[in-house]
Amino acid sequence: MGATAKHDEMPMSRAFAEAEGAGTRGEVPVGAALVRDGAVVGVAGTRVEAERDPTAHAEILVLRAAAARLGRRQLDDCDLYVTLEPCPMCAAAIGFARIRRLYFGAYDPKGGGVEHGPRIYDQPTCHHRPEIYGGIAERRAAALLQAFFRKRRS
Repeated sequence: MGATAKHDEMPMSRAFAEAEGAGTRGEVPVGAALVRDGAVVGVAGTRVEAERDPTAHAEILVLRAAAARLGRRQLDDCDLYVTLEPCPMCAAAIGFARIRRLYFGAYDPKGGGVEHGPRIYDQPTCHHRPEIYGGIAERRAAALLQAFFRKRRS
């Protein structure tokens, strides 16, 4: 889906700050920010290497932090901003958390699970589909990822 809905630029800026921090730490530069009632209630960047945890994606970390902070597992009044299209694991977790709206930056044709790959929310077994808005600051998000992987290959 295109980025046609009105969105707040501040949470995406926070997500980008987290992504840049992750890249500086040697992690894949993906960041996420979770918003409720216009306030950021959680931010995270990827920590797979630091935590030695294959599930420590930015989306999973921010969902965990927000659920703990708000004291509930369903985050149905929250919006999630991510710099990259969520993978299938993260897309499923976003659905389980009942996130209201998902905004993401770059599309991920190889590893995405929302608009690419298994398209988690289009499956008949999916119980919740957030509103989805992709391509938010897409060029910036793609450039951040491309620079990171180009540096790793050299």
